[in-house]
Amino acid sequence: MSTPAIRVSGLHKHYGSLRAVDGLDLEIAPGEVFALLGPNGAGKSTTVEILEGFRRRTAGDVEVLGHDPARPTRAWRERLGIMLQSTSATSLLTAREAVYATSRLYPNPRDVDETLEAVGLTEKARAQSRTLSGGQRRRLDVALAVVGNPDLIFLDEPTTGFDPEARRQFWTLIESLQDSGATIVLTTHYLDEAEYLADRVAVIAKGQLVALDTPKGLRSLADGAVVRWREGTHHREVTTQTPTATVRELMDTHEGEIEGLEIYRPSLEDVYLGLVGADAVDADASEEGGDE
Repeated sequence: MSTPAIRVSGLHKHYGSLRAVDGLDLEIAPGEVFALLGPNGAGKSTTVEILEGFRRRTAGDVEVLGHDPARPTRAWRERLGIMLQSTSATSLLTAREAVYATSRLYPNPRDVDETLEAVGLTEKARAQSRTLSGGQRRRLDVALAVVGNPDLIFLDEPTTGFDPEARRQFWTLIESLQDSGATIVLTTHYLDEAEYLADRVAVIAKGQLVALDTPKGLRSLADGAVVRWREGTHHREVTTQTPTATVRELMDTHEGEIEGLEIYRPSLEDVYLGLVGADAVDADASEEGGDE
């Protein structure tokens, strides 16, 4: 078996009595797209910042690309691509200048113009970063994270402010990066994005791991499908693990078409909300020493 790109065992980060991360265990395989989900204040950004080498842990063992991020080296950093929640908003450089300058920090960067094209910024290449719209700045942040052709890429809320077309372009970029062998750690509040892109999803709440599986595996945690139909003026529904059998039974007891018949299968978002519960409602109520 190959060595994990990321290995985390018993990770803790405390701020006085606050346990921002409380005994987290994770392994992420090379070439995997791994999504970290959780409400604000759950501990996911603290965890990612520890993995990136930007924040010291209180306790636990962490290896990222075979190296302890608490003791970063230049060679190790050259293998990482990092997209923060905002990095390019006030830059006086043009988009192309910013990407070019970043590419010079890496030994084997991607082509600058190809990178701009991949994130949909070719037409804005000569525009100063500070003049770009919010969505365009996020595209530039993605470009800055991937232009170094890194082995491991951290993307923090990458598609905030993207329109639907731009999000789809970003998803295509992520797929191409994975095809080239990169490992990608993604934090996002868009559950459809995690479901589409991620090989596996970890859900964190109150600094602890509450679920870890493939998107399909997490969806299976739901109680079952909901079959809905209408009888006259009354709406009926039943939750069942065998919706096909339920529909067949309805057909046997109804003549002709069944009015309003539909089958609703729980989404990843439904399962996620069930896992984090009230934590997702007042998400901004507690900040973890700058987390999220």
